[in-house]
Amino acid sequence: MGDWGFLSALLDKVQSHSTVIGKIWMSVLFIFRILVLGAAAENVWGDEQSSLVCNTLQPGCENVCYDWQFPISHIRFWVLQIIFVSTPTLVYLGHAVQVIHQEKKLREKIQRLGEGHKLKSPKYTDDRGHVKIKGNLLGSYLTQLFFKIILEIAFIVGQYYLYGFIMIAKFTCSQSPCPYTVECFMSRPTEKTIFIIFMLAVACVSLLLNVVEVFYLLCTRVGCRTSKKRSQNHITSPRNPASLSSSWQMTSEEALRQNQMNKQYESGQSLGGSLDGAKEEKQLMEDH
Repeated sequence: MGDWGFLSALLDKVQSHSTVIGKIWMSVLFIFRILVLGAAAENVWGDEQSSLVCNTLQPGCENVCYDWQFPISHIRFWVLQIIFVSTPTLVYLGHAVQVIHQEKKLREKIQRLGEGHKLKSPKYTDDRGHVKIKGNLLGSYLTQLFFKIILEIAFIVGQYYLYGFIMIAKFTCSQSPCPYTVECFMSRPTEKTIFIIFMLAVACVSLLLNVVEVFYLLCTRVGCRTSKKRSQNHITSPRNPASLSSSWQMTSEEALRQNQMNKQYESGQSLGGSLDGAKEEKQLMEDH
C-alpha cells in the first residue's frame, strides 16, 4: 500500500471548509480506515496467496484457485474504496479554493479602489478567509455528499457480491489446470473475518454520517432561507403594508357604523334642542 501522506494533507484542508458532521466524517476516515488499514490490516493479510494451501501438487492450481475465489484482495479493494470515496471531497476542495482565491482578489481590489466604487462584496468568505457554505458552494457540497453516498453503497454491495462478509476457512475449486476438484484452505480466517466486519461497520458509519449531513444542510441552510422569506413577508413597509384579518376588518366596519350612528344621534339632539329653545323664546315674547 502506498503512502497516505499526500491524500491526508489534502483531506486535512477540507476540514476548515466543511460542517461539523463533515469534520467527524474526516476523523472516521483518518483514524478508523486509513490508520487501521495501514497499521494492522495489511499485516494481517500480508501475502495471502502464498499462505493458501490446496491438496494438490499440480503447478499453477493454487494460483488459479485463489484468483477465482478472490478476484481482488481485500486490502486493495479497501484502498480503492477510500480513494474513490475521497475523490468527491477533493473536487469540492478545488471548488472552495478557487472561490477563496477569487474573493481574496476582490477584497484586494476593494481596498485598492476604496469604498466609493460600486463593487460586489465577497459572498462566500469572511475577513478571515473562512468559507460560508451557501449558494453555489452549498450546491457543490451537497453534490459531493450524494456522490459519496452512492460510492459507499456501491462498494458495500460490491464487497458482498465479490466475497461476502465472512472469510471461509475452506473452499473447493475445480478450475483448470487443477486435475480434479481440490480443497483449498485459507490462513487465519477468523482474524480476517473480524477485520472484514470492522471495515464494513466503519463504511456503514461513514455512509450514515453522509446521510445525516445531507439532512442537516437541507434543514439548516434551505430551512433558514424559507423562514427568512416568510419573516420578510410579514414585515410592514410602504411596499408591503400590514393587512388586517377578516375578524378585525369586520370589527372596524362595525366601529365605523357605530361612529356614524353616534354622529347622527348627536346632530339630532342638537337640532331638537335648538327648536325647543326657539319655541320658548317665542312664547315669552307673546306673553310680554
